[in-house]
Amino acid sequence: MKITLLMVGKTTDNYLIKLIENYQSRLRFYVPFEMVVIPELKNNRNLSMAEQCEKEADLILKLLESTDHVILLHDKGKQYSSVGFSDFLSKKLLGSYKRIVFVVGGSYGFSPKVLQYADALLSLSSMTFSHQMVRLIFVEQLYRAMTILKGEPYHHE
Repeated sequence: MKITLLMVGKTTDNYLIKLIENYQSRLRFYVPFEMVVIPELKNNRNLSMAEQCEKEADLILKLLESTDHVILLHDKGKQYSSVGFSDFLSKKLLGSYKRIVFVVGGSYGFSPKVLQYADALLSLSSMTFSHQMVRLIFVEQLYRAMTILKGEPYHHE
């Protein structure tokens, strides 16, 4: 079982990159984890929001396999507490999936064809975060969930 975070556009803030790398290195002790970056579209100024979402959708869908369990990070998704997310993740890890793929879309969200392809929607908060910050928040919460599942003291109640 592998967990993948698929993202449109790279992280550009050096402080965030260092923090993300820190959690990414911690995660390797719990689960195979990778981050895959889809480069941002070039020459997109002449594209409408819908056209940009469709082009990004083609790039996202090209990287997904039929055996993947796909979870979109989306503002309309289900919200969990940290313990609730660890329970959700535990059930997914017990499934017969080869790979669980969490997807962070571009700045205009997901096209209908990506939404239709998804197995689940997950929201990290009812607040809005930049796509750069979402990556950090997600990897920290994934790490937290793994420590909760292992009964380690990182998370306090």
